[in-house]
Amino acid sequence: MAPDDAVHGHTPPRYRVGVAGWSYPDWEGIVYPPGKIDQLAHVAQYFDAIEVNTTFYHPAPAKNIASWLSRVERFPDFRFTVKLWQRFTHDPTPFGREEIEAVLPALRAIASEGRLGALLMQFPYSFKNRGDARDRLERILDAFSGFPAVVEVRHASLNVPGFYQFLRDHGAGFCNIDQPQISRSLAPTTVATSPVGYVRLHGRNEKEWFSESADRTTRYNYYYSKQELLEWADRIVVIGRHSADVYIIANNHYRGQAPANGLRLRSLLNGARVNAPPTLVEAFPDLQEVVKR
Repeated sequence: MAPDDAVHGHTPPRYRVGVAGWSYPDWEGIVYPPGKIDQLAHVAQYFDAIEVNTTFYHPAPAKNIASWLSRVERFPDFRFTVKLWQRFTHDPTPFGREEIEAVLPALRAIASEGRLGALLMQFPYSFKNRGDARDRLERILDAFSGFPAVVEVRHASLNVPGFYQFLRDHGAGFCNIDQPQISRSLAPTTVATSPVGYVRLHGRNEKEWFSESADRTTRYNYYYSKQELLEWADRIVVIGRHSADVYIIANNHYRGQAPANGLRLRSLLNGARVNAPPTLVEAFPDLQEVVKR
């Protein structure tokens, strides 16, 4: 499948496929060849974007930002999306100016180089369609106005026109997600509320999704089938009809599954074969269908 032509005068979007994070020991020998290499630069050879996860746990030091930017310098079309510090999204207590100022330098540094694709505000399943939640989100959006914000929610109560209009009114994008369908989990959507379209593929590991004993490895251990990715490619094209850029981030990172699924999606969306690390193709032989020979 190839991307649609312009719809009603809309310029076809740029599909930016990437992965969530790049520093995983279990990627060695699968995504990364043996030996010491620059892992970020290696990923940038094959993808258009990467989602920075470390900023979710703590603000990024300036030296880290400078290093990331220098390591992708030879890939002018490469973009970073940055997850907002969980202090804002997962802690309902009021935040102050000092906490905002702790986050801003990293965003400004990446944006000043034209590398910031989106600021991802990821909220937990417990964030539901209530007035206090909307008020809290509004304060966060106001605190980081001027950056391309994208909001991820996981509870189905927010899958309503009023919430999407709220995001449009605040210039924020909506993150369409794939996740296990348990209780009132948000199902796959095709929503765009800003020029930045966004998709995150978390996998469908129902057994471990809400398990308190599961770590981030087991929770995201899932490999999408070709048919499941075809279905998402169709959804992404719909999102692209209302977006300038669509970021598609694979988060099912266990043992290189995210890069493998991401490269197939990239091939589907662009209608062409892709380059891939030889070690990844060896680990996932089905990729031979989509990689350049």
